[in-house]
Amino acid sequence: MLTYDFPYPSQRMPVMASNVVATSQPLAAQAGLRMLLKGGNAVDAALACAITLTVVEPTSNGIGSDAFAIVWDGAQLHGINGSGRSPKSWHYERFAHLLRMPQTGWDSVTVPGAVSVWVALSERFGRLPFEALFEPAIAYASDGFPVSPITAARWKSAEIRFKAYPDFGRTFLPNGRAPMAGERFQCKDQANTLQEIARTNGESFYRGKLAEQIVACSKQQAGALTLDDLATHSAQWVDPISQKYRGYTLHEIPPNGQGIAALIALGILEQFDLSDYQVDSVEALHLQIEAMKLAFADVKQHVADPQWMAVKPEALLAPAYLAERARCIDMNAARFPNTGIPHEKGTVYLAAADADGMMVSFIQSNYMGFGSGITIPGTGISLQNRAAGFTIQRGHPNQVDGNKRPYHTIIPGFVTKNGVPVMSFGVMGGHMQAQGHVQMMIRIFDYRQNPQTASDAPRWHLTSDDNRLAIEPGFPKKTLETLKALGHELITDESMSLFGGAQLIYALDGGYVCGSDHRKDGCAVGF
Repeated sequence: MLTYDFPYPSQRMPVMASNVVATSQPLAAQAGLRMLLKGGNAVDAALACAITLTVVEPTSNGIGSDAFAIVWDGAQLHGINGSGRSPKSWHYERFAHLLRMPQTGWDSVTVPGAVSVWVALSERFGRLPFEALFEPAIAYASDGFPVSPITAARWKSAEIRFKAYPDFGRTFLPNGRAPMAGERFQCKDQANTLQEIARTNGESFYRGKLAEQIVACSKQQAGALTLDDLATHSAQWVDPISQKYRGYTLHEIPPNGQGIAALIALGILEQFDLSDYQVDSVEALHLQIEAMKLAFADVKQHVADPQWMAVKPEALLAPAYLAERARCIDMNAARFPNTGIPHEKGTVYLAAADADGMMVSFIQSNYMGFGSGITIPGTGISLQNRAAGFTIQRGHPNQVDGNKRPYHTIIPGFVTKNGVPVMSFGVMGGHMQAQGHVQMMIRIFDYRQNPQTASDAPRWHLTSDDNRLAIEPGFPKKTLETLKALGHELITDESMSLFGGAQLIYALDGGYVCGSDHRKDGCAVGF
């Protein structure tokens, strides 16, 4: 049984209901609830949320995003990978002179996959007409909506980041600036584009009018994306990969996503009994952090587009290998590990569940805030910058090349027990996501915290470049002092953007309990 103590400062209580939606923006959560009230199922609700989020939280995703999802259809799990490939004409030499991959501009753009995921999920599982899912988003884009506070703060930073992109400014910086909290923002171009996507069942985006507008902009601005690149894209149905932990099973989308990092870390932690230690104790934190370092060491070296990976996921999740990696942890000192297998060659998350037992874990992202800065004139389409996930390290499995999917940070999570669904959840936030999954799993299944408490608790974050440890306020002072003594290099940072945003739905007998992160504008709703 979950506990309902609330030891951490919180702005909210868990929501319990038979039909629930949890996401990072209240208007989007309500859009999903509206679909459930109209007789739709959890997939309809999730898609209405996702589509609405492109309008009401453009600082983290857009119509030009990528998306991934895991769906429990009432009998089994289904995974879908909606990440796009790089332009076919790309080659390594295009980028070889650079120190790192571009983070803005056309050379940071891969084919956007979110629209293809919307279509595929609706066709396979949806109950409502596809066009009905767009109604809330189109209304908010056409008539406007008051911008929520955290979104407004992140929008403000885009004024400087994308000042070299006039089409971005014309669309997202009305009057030359970002909208303030409570100020109404509308984008009729987005409304028209969403109407076109709804009317054509997504065809226009990949093989019609919208595709032609995207490619015309690419040609005009020296991009490499072609009509053929868009037309040959499709979302890919995949079997989730998994790892057992404390009698439960965590499922993740397989590479090119980073979900396997959470599985490796939990496989290592399965070799220990965290219940020997108090929640938030230095021992419990040290074990989690060291396991996460070991997982990232492998993931950074090996994870890429699956057809390019020399070391397969099964090798990284082999029980004997995980046990070997667990022996690398020193309880008395922080370490900075390398991969154990030699090399052989700013996001939105939402969860929805309905009274019939369907549960959805869905994530959608432009990657770095608004993404690439590329905005297609007259459409309101902001394109992701997922190509920044490639590396220019020659010979690496994730080396940039043409017609290739990059390493992806966005990961939906799903938990089962003995083949029965338990929880759909995610923790948005780039490099934070896999480590956020680990922290939620431990708080809920080791310490039995309810989803809202697990979300409210302070978090730690290993930085992507140097394994420094960012620590959110709220941990005991003595714990921090001892972590430093063990050799962890601490960063005390009160910026909520470092620690992601969780949304969680946990199945109860006859309903659900869900939590929504106070680090975001959103909420959980239900009936």
